[in-house]
Amino acid sequence: MGTHGIRYVSDEEGRPVEVIVPIELWREIESERETAYLLQSDAMKRRLLEALGRDSGIPLDEALEKLGI
Repeated sequence: MGTHGIRYVSDEEGRPVEVIVPIELWREIESERETAYLLQSDAMKRRLLEALGRDSGIPLDEALEKLGI
């Protein structure tokens, strides 16, 4: 994660109080936070690791059809 494009917002006293980040960096941060949250659960951690180990799946269209979407 680089710091390119990050802007700091300061209050009247010059103290940094907020930050503006590029949307791609924000999405990366959100993804990491979601993963960290999911890994707190032993069951979800096991499911994620099993999914990473899979080398097969079904096409999105087929999954949507099975779900009735």
